[in-house]
Amino acid sequence: QVHLVESGGGLVQAGGSLRLSCAASGSIFRINSMGWYRQAPGKQRDLVALITSYGSTNYADSVKGRFTISRDNAKNTVSLQMNSLKPEDTGVYFCVLKTLGRADWGQGTQVTVSS
Repeated sequence: QVHLVESGGGLVQAGGSLRLSCAASGSIFRINSMGWYRQAPGKQRDLVALITSYGSTNYADSVKGRFTISRDNAKNTVSLQMNSLKPEDTGVYFCVLKTLGRADWGQGTQVTVSS
């Protein structure tokens, strides 16, 4: 069983920055993808960014050039540096760990960007 704990959400003005972090614990297969999805009110949960245990990354088009994902394999952590935030980045950000055909999710952390 995998447990994910997110931190770092909050309220920020448009143009500002936030850094999200997620720590995974439990039974973790070393080959995996970790990352972030977000869900705005009334909308589906969408991919923000993923990074594999080999360091390959995948970003949503809407965040390319503004967000940077990174991870520490030794500590089973993943971080998301979010710069130049926009009001449309507002939502609950969920950490995810994908491996062996399953996905484990964190509880989510709220990010609110005011205009």
